[in-house]
Amino acid sequence: MVQIKATFLDEISHDIPHQNWSETEWDADFAYMNAIGIEMVVLIRCGYKRFLSYPSTVLLKEENCFIPTTDLVEMFLKLSEKYGMKFYFGLYDSGRYWTDSNFWTNGNYEKEVAVNKLVIDEVWKKYGHYSSFAGWYLSQECSRNNGKVIEMFSSLGKYCKQVSGGLNILISPFIDGKKNISQYAISTQKNEGVSISNHETEWDLIFQGIKDAVDIVAFQDGHVEYDELIDFLKINKSLCDKYGLQCWTNTETFDRDMPIKFLPIKWEKLKLKLELAAKVGIENAITFEFSHFMSPQSMYLSARHLYNRYFEYINL
Repeated sequence: MVQIKATFLDEISHDIPHQNWSETEWDADFAYMNAIGIEMVVLIRCGYKRFLSYPSTVLLKEENCFIPTTDLVEMFLKLSEKYGMKFYFGLYDSGRYWTDSNFWTNGNYEKEVAVNKLVIDEVWKKYGHYSSFAGWYLSQECSRNNGKVIEMFSSLGKYCKQVSGGLNILISPFIDGKKNISQYAISTQKNEGVSISNHETEWDLIFQGIKDAVDIVAFQDGHVEYDELIDFLKINKSLCDKYGLQCWTNTETFDRDMPIKFLPIKWEKLKLKLELAAKVGIENAITFEFSHFMSPQSMYLSARHLYNRYFEYINL
């Protein structure tokens, strides 16, 4: 059985609603996570464009960002220590210099890297003493070997390791499948997705170039049809094994099949995805993301029922 051992924390979002929680609600959410065996939390990004999760002197200066009302990074680190969890820090996503899923904004990956190196230095100096600070997440998600993806991941991953004494690096790519549709589109599918062979060829090249800069790879599992997923999972696991990378699955707890983007997923679908991952030998799952789509205190009422079904499943 593959269990959800980690979750992203999506506090700097651009496509799901904000829940406006204080530390009281976040403390309760960490307790709910702990109750179902979640051991690791991953800040999906420390900032997106001009909104931040911590008061960054670097990003206020370099990107003219807004000052946040709460230092969420420090809050999450303290809550992680309280509940015995590992915390991974997600880098800054400019939304300008590199890529936004399906297209290159201006291809200036060097600027994305340069800004993030300043952030990495600042964050490690400010928060590196916390015992819960266990790793880094490269928040620049991609699906294909486009532009300078290899150079960007390699530069950022190696610098994180250099600064922090070799802490683990996580990435969570997506598959360019039929469900790789913009959240702003009315449709839920496009006519064609990437072929199995092209996916394998491109990620073989990417892994070859980043194997010394990344430790954990968790492909998002929601962009392909359910009857295609097993084949992509096999390729992902095989490639990770080839390059000595840990292969997790990012099992999405929101539904990409609905015209409303995005709602909690049907339990039957989540169970199917977890079971398919187990079939190919994947042992751990991270989810995007617990607090909105699975938490008993989520703004979505159906999330609490998904939590109950999952709780029953792991306690059978």
